[in-house]
Amino acid sequence: MSASSEGLDASQAGGTTPTPWLSDPESHWAAIDQAVTDAGLDAPVLALDRAALEHNIADLTRRSAGVPIRLATKSVRVRSVVEDIVGRPGFHGVLAYDLAEAHWLATQSGIGEVLMGYPSVRRNALAALIADEVATSRVSVLVDSVDQLDVIDSVVSAGARPPIRVAIDLDASYRLLGGRVHIGVRRSPVHSRRDALELARDVVARPGFDLVGVMSYEAQVAGVADAVPGKALANRAVRAMQHRSMAELRRRRSKVIGELRQIADLEFVNGGGTGSLEETARDRAVTDIAAGSGLFGGHLFDGYQRFRPAPALAFGLDVVRRPAPGIVTCAGGGWIASGPPAADRLPSPVWPQGLAFVGTEAAGEVQTPLRGAAADRVAVGDRVWFRHTKSGEVCERAREVAIIDRDDAGRATVSEVVPTYRGEGKCFL
Repeated sequence: MSASSEGLDASQAGGTTPTPWLSDPESHWAAIDQAVTDAGLDAPVLALDRAALEHNIADLTRRSAGVPIRLATKSVRVRSVVEDIVGRPGFHGVLAYDLAEAHWLATQSGIGEVLMGYPSVRRNALAALIADEVATSRVSVLVDSVDQLDVIDSVVSAGARPPIRVAIDLDASYRLLGGRVHIGVRRSPVHSRRDALELARDVVARPGFDLVGVMSYEAQVAGVADAVPGKALANRAVRAMQHRSMAELRRRRSKVIGELRQIADLEFVNGGGTGSLEETARDRAVTDIAAGSGLFGGHLFDGYQRFRPAPALAFGLDVVRRPAPGIVTCAGGGWIASGPPAADRLPSPVWPQGLAFVGTEAAGEVQTPLRGAAADRVAVGDRVWFRHTKSGEVCERAREVAIIDRDDAGRATVSEVVPTYRGEGKCFL
């Protein structure tokens, strides 16, 4: 996606930016639908509203309080959008989710700072990375064990390759009762000061590796909603947990990073996520914060107290039949997000307003029935619009994204159509 002079300045976010998705959602979604129709685009179709995206970009940079944002590509998966945003003030580098993707972005997109968000033991991808001097100078692999170093050495020995840039994955979970209670995701085994220092010394002492950074992801703060409607008690408990967890993490991370800097010249310390920007920005040990989901604004974030992203990305499905009064059926729709199977992993129908899933079927692989007051006003051939739960996964379902711009009169048009990763023939994970 090319940069646009019509984009909103960061100072306009959070109060003065027009927000038609809130003030007049009926007209907002109807305009997107008409723009896609006028452009002759078939469903399933992804639409990215540029004004909403710009609103989210400005809000993320405001919340990060001057700490650079490392764009989490997993939550975008549209290379032109990644390239556009990484080049903007307030952003620096990317957090990739697959080694082949990291290699691709470092070379084809020329992104000079690529951190892997997960370890990789894919030997072909490692061999390709090692064979490319540009890629090895720009990509930092993530490790939490010497076992991962062993795999790299088994592909190409230390003496026959350039040094590999390495970052340590420091576990950011909240542990209580001597570790018997674990709150957070199951990522790295490197949790304590001792764990981190032992691994750091192993990396530094080992030929063929350069320790350049640390990553730690506080998922129990960034990825857990704390303002879910109808769950006041649970929300208070979540906020209390998050407050204590961040206080513990700031103390522990600061001590660990201080001692690691005596072992290696760290270039970066990455932490956080879209849901924790404000809290992570308070940690002086952190040099950049990962964020991605907040750009496209999936409905997962509707339950957060600290912020509410605009619904920048949505997908439209065709209505193909009317099986009964009060019910319409869309083609496709089973675009389910990862995570624990639950209702919040389903996409959310947003337009026409007044439609909901049929409980016995929900969102189906090849058809999705919807019921509600609006169903009798929807004809075969009309389109229903949905918001996704998570941002990047929805782009695996489509080859293209229609970019929606609006003129001074508010009329929406498709200004360009850009490929997703899938549209560029890439399938990483």
